[in-house]
Amino acid sequence: MTPLLEVTELRKHFTLRSGLFRKVGIVKAVDGVSFSIDAQQTYGLAGETGCGKSTVAKCVLRIMEPTSGEVKIEGRNIHAIKGNELKQTRRNIQAIFQNPFMSLDPRMTAASLIAEPLRTHRVLPKQKVSDRVLELMRTVGLDEEHASKYPHELSGGQNQRVAVARALALSPKLVVLDEPTSSLDVSVQAQILNLFTEIQKREGLSYLFISHDLSVLRYLTDVLSIMYLGRIVETGPSEEVFKNPSHPYTQLLLASVPEFTLTEAGFKVEVPDRIEAAGVPPENGCKFYPRCPYRMEKCKTNDPPLYKIGEKHLAACFLHENEPFAFYQEANN
Repeated sequence: MTPLLEVTELRKHFTLRSGLFRKVGIVKAVDGVSFSIDAQQTYGLAGETGCGKSTVAKCVLRIMEPTSGEVKIEGRNIHAIKGNELKQTRRNIQAIFQNPFMSLDPRMTAASLIAEPLRTHRVLPKQKVSDRVLELMRTVGLDEEHASKYPHELSGGQNQRVAVARALALSPKLVVLDEPTSSLDVSVQAQILNLFTEIQKREGLSYLFISHDLSVLRYLTDVLSIMYLGRIVETGPSEEVFKNPSHPYTQLLLASVPEFTLTEAGFKVEVPDRIEAAGVPPENGCKFYPRCPYRMEKCKTNDPPLYKIGEKHLAACFLHENEPFAFYQEANN
């Protein structure tokens, strides 16, 4: 069965210049990322700030053109189509961004914001647009009285509900969620996350969920990939990645969150007293080499491929070259 979204060897490089013409370097924001999302699946991308998560999202949405690679929606390369075919494909993929105040036009009312995609794509007769807007508002938990209010008159949670209703207006198949709750209070975050879950069950949506919040990703995702400096270093079913993190970077990422230091299996992670900052990635070899507590000489010159840990669990580390490596120590030792 063809995946709903298929990303193959995606690369996005930015040229650094001094003045107008002098090229001084290249930033490899995304460097060979591949993954796929099936229908009604939630796929998570995690990693620290600057790892390339949002750049992947922008390439998937065709906000940015990739340097190389393919992004296919239902088998069609979104970067190779034009005109009406592109317009139709855009209806099937929508986005919800981090800050609702930045993604909503402050000069438009909530009702106008939700109606805009319906009018742009002309999917309904004009006389039915208002009814559809009110239906969408009820779906996301907004009252009719909110229809005439402007973004500055609504709370952060209400604005994000407007953004959700707007994204659902065209009945998409895939929604890209780029840090959709990080600017909200914790109590409001829970409400919005529950809303995403309810809507997915009702509408049969797929999500590409991008976040650095591991608790949120564990709650919401089916599959999780960990990114580091433009590359996916570990991927697999979410629960398996959390219970058996198999890349040193995933280990350190989870160990940075107190609730994940002790796993359900009763193990603890060995974390060094000092972890070096990411800095400039090395030109050759494993990008995590300068910070890795398990680094070997071969890591300095060779880039590890993704090794199979479980049936669908992969990690890019030479420690797994021959067999899965035991990172854990018994908690009571």
